[in-house]
Amino acid sequence: MAWRKFSGEIIQTPIMEEVEHAIERETALGNKLKVCIGTDSQVKGAITDFATVIVFIREARGAFMFIHQERTTQKMSIKERMLNEVQKSIDIAYKLCDLLDLYDVELEVHADINTNPMFKSNQALHEAMGYILSMGFVFKAKPEAFASSCCANKMVQ
Repeated sequence: MAWRKFSGEIIQTPIMEEVEHAIERETALGNKLKVCIGTDSQVKGAITDFATVIVFIREARGAFMFIHQERTTQKMSIKERMLNEVQKSIDIAYKLCDLLDLYDVELEVHADINTNPMFKSNQALHEAMGYILSMGFVFKAKPEAFASSCCANKMVQ
């Protein structure tokens, strides 16, 4: 799974190592961190682009992120695509949660799903929320889910 920084620089080490290095570096600089993980997707003709981001928030000092992108030609309903996004976020959150616990870093999983029933993505809200919460993660949906609805969204636009 290839990850990169926002600058475009490819991350050469495994993502677990890179996250640990980032936590150690930021802690040494005196920064308190929170990690937010989110995924967004965009359908472009027959192709669906997915972007998953790991956003590191430095308390009162800005943020940085790592990005993974992938494409598929698989056809999906809106609900299926939303739940696929959630699955991608949970996969990486699950891989990182023990490491984040070790360093006492707070974790949130963000879903690009609207809480307003007027929007199509709302069809997947209850399943997504149940899935994320049942895995023991803090759940955020729009408008609070900036990792997916802003950061990941920027990568698929």
